[in-house]
Amino acid sequence: MKIGVSTASLFLRELNEDALSVLDGLGVACTEIFLTTQSEYTEDFARLLRLRKGNMDVNSVHLLNTQFEPQLFAVHPRAKQDAFAMLDGAMRSAEIFGAKNYTFHGITRLKKNSVPPDCAKLAPAFEEIMDCCQKYGINLCLETVHWALYNQPGIFSRLKKDLPRLRGVLDVKQARLSCYPYPMYIKDMEGSISHVHLSDVDENGKICLPGKGRFDFEECFRRLKDAGFDGAALIEVYAGDYGEYKELKQSCDFLAEIAAKVGYNF
Repeated sequence: MKIGVSTASLFLRELNEDALSVLDGLGVACTEIFLTTQSEYTEDFARLLRLRKGNMDVNSVHLLNTQFEPQLFAVHPRAKQDAFAMLDGAMRSAEIFGAKNYTFHGITRLKKNSVPPDCAKLAPAFEEIMDCCQKYGINLCLETVHWALYNQPGIFSRLKKDLPRLRGVLDVKQARLSCYPYPMYIKDMEGSISHVHLSDVDENGKICLPGKGRFDFEECFRRLKDAGFDGAALIEVYAGDYGEYKELKQSCDFLAEIAAKVGYNF
């Protein structure tokens, strides 16, 4: 297992390239780079990120979902073509700075009349998306997100039947927001979890850094280990959920101590 921090945790505090310098300076082992705009999907910017990441391993890339991910499933040919052009550029960049996984939200489910997805009908679109990603050596990883495609247990396993290459991402705060217990998602993705997004929650329900709240990380790590998980555990909180940057490294150390107790190696 590797313990790290997503650059999303520094969103609006630092630009991506500077966030990498901060995390590398703290001694963080690995990261997920959260690209947030089209100007960051270029090869020149990817080379800057590769320089700034220093000694960190880049586990994954995360993109701003609403910019183009839903249109990858579009029926309209021009919308789909433009979306795939953006995906191709982002994956080309991700290959340059060393990401091996793509944290994917897919279709948004924001309308009140959203209906359960027909997983079999989605499979051909997923195959096209995975082909584009794997052209650059990157795995497509569907994340638990309460307002997107994977917003309840059972969806991943239904997709997986037709998509053996598909991987999953557990986000514990998103699981909580979906109103389903996170162990149900672990069971649903058992054997296929690529990486996890971790945060804590205090007695008032406010998100905070791991170690600052009441979430039982030992139980979480034991459940993940039992499900065959041995990937990256990445802290992902919001910019206002902590104070000084050194707290991010302290939280990494807290998680590493618990993971070692459970039997993980680093």
